Parts: sequence; C-alpha cells; structure tokens
Amino acid sequence: MKVHLIDGTYELFRSYYGAPPANGRAGQPVGAIRGIVRSLLSLLREPGVTHLGIAFDHVIESFRNDLFPGYKTGEGLPEDLLAQFEPAERAAYALGLVVWPMVEFEADDAIATAAARFADAPGVEQVVICTPDKDLAQCVRGEKVVRFDRMRRLLLDEAGVVARFGISPASIPDWLALVGDDADGIPGIPLWGAKSASLVLARFQRIEDIPDDAGQWGMRVRGGAALAASLRERRPEAALYKTLATLRADAPLPETLDDLQWRGVRREALTELCNEIEIKGLIKRERGHAFSVPDLDALRREAGLD
Repeated sequence: MKVHLIDGTYELFRSYYGAPPANGRAGQPVGAIRGIVRSLLSLLREPGVTHLGIAFDHVIESFRNDLFPGYKTGEGLPEDLLAQFEPAERAAYALGLVVWPMVEFEADDAIATAAARFADAPGVEQVVICTPDKDLAQCVRGEKVVRFDRMRRLLLDEAGVVARFGISPASIPDWLALVGDDADGIPGIPLWGAKSASLVLARFQRIEDIPDDAGQWGMRVRGGAALAASLRERRPEAALYKTLATLRADAPLPETLDDLQWRGVRREALTELCNEIEIKGLIKRERGHAFSVPDLDALRREAGLD
C-alpha cells in the first residue's frame, strides 16, 4: 500500500488563488473550499490511493514564533482566505480523510511525523507527500518517502532532491538556514545564495561542520572568504534558522496506519457541506447503499467517485 500525506494548507492556498471566488448561501466565501473539495476528490479517484491523512495549519502561528519573532504569521492574509481555513478542514473530514488541524505544531510537522511513523510500517510500500513545498524535501528517503507535486505531476525521490538542490534531504534545513525562506520569514545569512550553499553543504552536510576559514574548505567557491566571514559572525543566527527550518517528527498524532484507510465519505457531513457551499453532484443519493462496505472500489462507487 501507499500512504498519501497531503499538505492541506498548500491545497487551500492553491485553491484560493486558482479557483474563482464564490459565496455560499449565507454570503460566506466558499471558492477555495470548492476548489479543495474537487482537488481531494480527484486524488481519491486515482488508483492505489487507499490510506490518507491531511494536515492544516489551524492557526498560522506555532511554537516557532516563540523562538523567532520574525517567523511567519497570518498578518496580511486576505480575510476571505482566513475565513475558509476551518471549513476546509470540515470539507476534508466530510470526504472521509483523517484530518490533522495543527495549533502548536505546523502542518509540515504533522506530515513529517506521519512520514517517519508509517514509512517502515508493515505493508507500506511508499509514503507520498503531496506538496511542492521545498521544506518537506527534508523528509524524502530513498524511494520509500517521496514528495509529489500533484499539479505538475512531478515526483521527487532522494536522487531527485540531490539533482535539484545539489544536497541530500538531510541538509535541506541547513540550506534553508543559509539561503533563507521568505515564505516562512527566515532571513538567511547575508551573501549566501542557493548555489554557494549547495556547493558547501554538498561537502560538509551540516552548517556546524563548515569551517570558519574558507581556506579549510578544500574547494574553490566564488567569494568564499566573504561567505565564511559572514557565517562566522552569525553562527547563533544560523543555528536558530536551522532549528526553525527543521521539521519535527514528534507532533501529537494519535492515529494508527489502519485509521488512515479511506472507508468512504461521511455522507451526512458531506451532504451538509454540499448544501452549505452550494456545490452539487459530489455524492450519489441512491437509497440502500452502505458506506461500511470494506471493498474500496465499492466505496468509490458509493461516494460517486467512479
């Protein structure tokens, strides 16, 4: 089996900016919710999709904001987007998915935790992390844990991470600490860019192992002396940024692998959702069908997915 872990916050943002705005029967914004419902239904239609979990940032802030005041917040986000966070979680639940609404931790931490927990579980062939987010590339492991950009249909295994970033997945937090990450509010270390960080980390793997003197690097890097001086002067900041960029694998997820098995939509909740966001044709309404049927193909037909 494959375990699909979905970045719900990314899905919501993509739906908000990619789908036309719309209002529900009470005048509330529902365009992004409609988009995420269609996106998840599309995933459920794909063969081999049997075990799923989706993580959302229930609130934008996390424990990382206590470590660094400049870390990302919800400030500046459109109000009609923020209003669709909680309904998007309900939509995923109505579709029968296990939903992780994160508060102290982030959605990425939930995905990292689930990937670490289920990768070696009996019967698991592969864990597929559904997102294009570069942060989650640090979770990739061989061909066992991969990152999948559903929109572009691009799958990134460990060899793909090395080809794209020039470093192994384990060095992604170090790379982000040096280069910075505007989306997360990580400023990075002055003078360090993607290419220089990749070159140096390909040799030393960790920021802590990069010598203060560029003459000890054993390689020529353009502007090496200035890069080494910049890092030498900002070691504490680099360590903090690495901590911010490192995903946690201890998020409180109570579910077992069996809990992630998709058993069909939650019909009552989905019917209520369909009425709320005024979207039709998502479920069949024939009588006499039981959503407890264990056969996945039957469940897909029950849910109107086939």
